[in-house]
Amino acid sequence: ATPISIMVGVGKAAEYGVLIRHGDALQRAGQITTVVLDKTGTVTAGEPVVTNLVVSDGWDEATLLTLAASIETGSEHPLAEAVVAAAEERGLSLSQVEAFEAIAGRGVQAQLDGQPLLFGNRGLMDDHHIDLAELPGEAARLAANGETPMFLAIAGSAAGIVAVADPIKPDSKEAIARLHAIGIKVVMLTGDNAATAAAVAQQVGIDEVIAEVLPADKSARVAALQKKGEVVGMVGDGINDAPALARADVGFAIGTGTDVAIESADVTLMRGSLHGVADAISISTATVRNIKQNLFGAFIYNSLGIPIAAGILFPLFGILLNPIVAGGAMAMSSLTVVSNANRLRFFKPSGAQS
Repeated sequence: ATPISIMVGVGKAAEYGVLIRHGDALQRAGQITTVVLDKTGTVTAGEPVVTNLVVSDGWDEATLLTLAASIETGSEHPLAEAVVAAAEERGLSLSQVEAFEAIAGRGVQAQLDGQPLLFGNRGLMDDHHIDLAELPGEAARLAANGETPMFLAIAGSAAGIVAVADPIKPDSKEAIARLHAIGIKVVMLTGDNAATAAAVAQQVGIDEVIAEVLPADKSARVAALQKKGEVVGMVGDGINDAPALARADVGFAIGTGTDVAIESADVTLMRGSLHGVADAISISTATVRNIKQNLFGAFIYNSLGIPIAAGILFPLFGILLNPIVAGGAMAMSSLTVVSNANRLRFFKPSGAQS
């Protein structure tokens, strides 16, 4: 009764670009009460571009972008790729930096011609006691528009801000609305600054934002939600999401994400859309309902057939169950279960994308 329904359910999910690695995940998905979303590459497209350059006194945009791109050539972060691409578009010549180091949740640092070069968030600047003058106000304005401001400092002085924005996926808002429609709370968990995260969350209708989270702390944030009694589904695409994906009750990896994230997750969304989460939950609910129907049908068959086969009617009516009839009844039981399970093939999640 159970395996046939799970087999059909997994196949139905695959039709919608949702690859489920094991049956437990399919059954558990329908119990999710909270979906936690990473921002970059999950809610947004993961293709950031440089949108604004804000320079301090005595600096110009070309020099600011050149320094930022020079230090980011050693980084694999999507925001770093956007900065380097912007410099290349302008035909800027980059410098070679030394002693490059990526600081988790902060940014990057290196040496350029013997001078310390810093590029990252406000926390990185505060850690090195950099005087940002009027830049924090500009950063707040940029963040309110959904842009991510990154500060650049060299030799202990602030040079300016490079702002990067990652466009929101066209279907993120609709997919999140589908999750709300089935009673699921949606939380954004991101290392981005609070203002930028809040601006993105407002645009797509996310219920709660947990921002400025270090990569190592994402798993702990998921665990904290579970301690509150929530059944958590985590959706992410990056290496830093892998521990949280593994910690969640059901982990959903974006198919266009990293191999580490995909290996850590229970479910892979091949189309890269959040609609896959809603589809998986709907199919899970339908599959579990189908399993219960099969078990109920099998129970009725057996609760009636076994006593009759054992001769319960013989003392009263002299009736014994012919083995041929018993075999036929057993075959009908199997046929009923298989036929009911195959009804899942015609199931379509509400609001699913073609």
